Amino acid sequence: MATLRDLGLSEYEANAYRSLLETGPTTAKELSAASDVPMGRIYDVLSSLESQHLVRAQSAGRPKSYAAVDPESALDDLLAARKRELAEQAEQYEDIVDDLTGELSGVDTPDAGFWEAAVGPDDAVSLLLERIATADDHVLMAAATPVNGIDLSDVSNRLLTALVDAVDRGVTVDLLANTDLYAELPTDINEQYVTELLARDGYDARATDAVDGDLTVIDDAEVCLSMPNPVDHEETFALVAVTDPEFAAEVTDELRETWQDATPLTAAEPERANAEPDDAHTEFGDANPEP
Repeated sequence: MATLRDLGLSEYEANAYRSLLETGPTTAKELSAASDVPMGRIYDVLSSLESQHLVRAQSAGRPKSYAAVDPESALDDLLAARKRELAEQAEQYEDIVDDLTGELSGVDTPDAGFWEAAVGPDDAVSLLLERIATADDHVLMAAATPVNGIDLSDVSNRLLTALVDAVDRGVTVDLLANTDLYAELPTDINEQYVTELLARDGYDARATDAVDGDLTVIDDAEVCLSMPNPVDHEETFALVAVTDPEFAAEVTDELRETWQDATPLTAAEPERANAEPDDAHTEFGDANPEP
């Protein structure tokens, strides 16, 4: 049950105000008796209620008497006061976060590897999307073929959204996909990637027959490895996210070599995934390669 204490009043203040509503204008001594607020505290309590615009003092006569402000007005004033306090607290917390962000960002974090795993196709997808959302600079993806055990349309839409969000916040995204992937994906999904991603600066896609697994490198520091089911290689068993810059650098170097020989995709000609690569290729990571 709601009480005046929920709006910031002390027990003595709440008792005094309620008693004033019942007694009408009265003296401090009479109010002390009616509200069970000790006489030694009643004047401090009344002074606090006055400062909160809950009580009016009538000093025309002697002794001074006090009257309660109409409850509707009193509650409105209490609510406004609490809102001001919350706004001030929010600003204080924001200042604290700003200070701590600068302080904690300056801490040198050891490069010791950290592993995180998600088991099952659905959890694996969720962990991958979560890690992509943390990217600040670069996402490099290698993709083989669609896996079993997932809703391909739903997962593709979620991944597309994650990649669009990454590019829009300034992250470079490079996709190195197996040539068969484009042939196996439904036409509408391919079209979504062409219209939503391929035309964006900061996104680049190439196709190759050399990719035979799924992995993602994030900010040259973290590698997300897709682990196939040992009894069904077309189904994802788990996703392991490894935070290890040295390992990530090794993986990136290998993918860079494959990238150089892969076929660039263009928005106008996505079918070029099945064509032979040209003799000249752009440097790894270029946002807008020319075929």
